Amino acid sequence: MKPVRTKFSLTLALLLCFVLPNLSSVVEASDLAPAARSGKLHLVKDTSQYSGLPGGFATIAVSNLASVPVGSMIFYDQAPDIPAGLIDSNVVLDAGNGNRAFGRCTTDLVTWIGLCTFSDGVGTLSGFHARLEVSLKSLDLGTFDLRGTYRFTRHSNK
Repeated sequence: MKPVRTKFSLTLALLLCFVLPNLSSVVEASDLAPAARSGKLHLVKDTSQYSGLPGGFATIAVSNLASVPVGSMIFYDQAPDIPAGLIDSNVVLDAGNGNRAFGRCTTDLVTWIGLCTFSDGVGTLSGFHARLEVSLKSLDLGTFDLRGTYRFTRHSNK
């Protein structure tokens, strides 16, 4: 009977040393399953503080994606009306703490209809892709709906 206990004790010790410490990585991998890494995205951006100058920004007032929390900012590289009648700019979606996505937004200044696309990012937005249709929500408040889809093509590096 003593050899059986020793074999069992050795097996238990190996289990505790090698399997249990690695269970956290299994759980993390399941948290990042493909189904949880893509879906519908709805943002509302508030442009009430947008200056119209390069470096101007809009603030995210509504978000259904934890990786883009309320308070995140979209910074614009170019001034509006170049080309005439459009806001057509490279953008940086800054979700704070070094988490950023990079893309482009174009909006017609008459119809207020446009498109924002994001092609990658860093931090929790690493591998972030989105295609969002832009529409005016309230001209008085300077708010816009951004609706579309998002996906992550690789896991966050954070």
